[in-house]
Amino acid sequence: MKESVLKAFWRDTYQSRSPIPFIISVQVLVFVLIHLFELLVDLNVVQFSLEEWISTHLTLPLSPTRFIQQPWTIVTYSFIYKGLFQLLFDCLWLYWIGNTFLNFLTTRQFLFLYSSAVLVGGMLYPLFGLIPAFHTNTPLSFYGASFALGSIVAAIATLVPKSEIRLLLFGNVSFKNLAIVFITLSAILIGMVNKAGAVTFLCTSFWGLFFVRALQQGNDFSLFFQFKKRSKLKVVHSKGIRSAHTYRHQSDLPNQEEVDEILDKISISGYDSLTSQEKEVLFKASNDER
Repeated sequence: MKESVLKAFWRDTYQSRSPIPFIISVQVLVFVLIHLFELLVDLNVVQFSLEEWISTHLTLPLSPTRFIQQPWTIVTYSFIYKGLFQLLFDCLWLYWIGNTFLNFLTTRQFLFLYSSAVLVGGMLYPLFGLIPAFHTNTPLSFYGASFALGSIVAAIATLVPKSEIRLLLFGNVSFKNLAIVFITLSAILIGMVNKAGAVTFLCTSFWGLFFVRALQQGNDFSLFFQFKKRSKLKVVHSKGIRSAHTYRHQSDLPNQEEVDEILDKISISGYDSLTSQEKEVLFKASNDER
């Protein structure tokens, strides 16, 4: 029997190991709830404005005083979208560039970089509120996942700068040039309404670059997210007999030095320069980490 389209979608989207569909789903859900409540307000069905409440309590305030009173906004702001265009733009970029990231690195590294960029941006933005040059007559706040998205784009451009993609109107474009255009235009657009937000966006983009540079030098900050699982296997002493399920051949696992050399080669010459054997090693290492 053929499985339904809905079941196939659920399997391919939510039963995969990728966290990207879950992040996008929360962002879309919040957007729908905001505008559903606004419709009910316009129809005089309810008097409560969810958008106003979210803007006051869940977006990231520029004022350090308000931020101290609402510390949870260091996380909640990244899931909030009010405009349809911004939601579509960020979700499409996250889906595309995020999955590209997962082609080269692990889910753990993606989650670390994404969440740390959210937190770094959430801390820096209110700090910039202390600088008089960023003060405005009206209270400012920031929302959306732009800070995290900038870090992911910068990370990919640093990891595989010479790898190319084909764009409809522009032909082949390297990830490095694409990232430069994306980060520059995003900073300009954000800066038109929120200068502190633009500077924070540039800082979190630099964080993505720094993360990959450190990774290429053998420093994987995402190991902070790695928890050792306690083995459920009982140790049984026996001579000459081993269960095939109790160990993996060490020769099947690529060593870290070999993986680091491949990552260095990618950063210099691009992913396409790898041999089929090197691609297989990278694939095995990625699956083992996950």
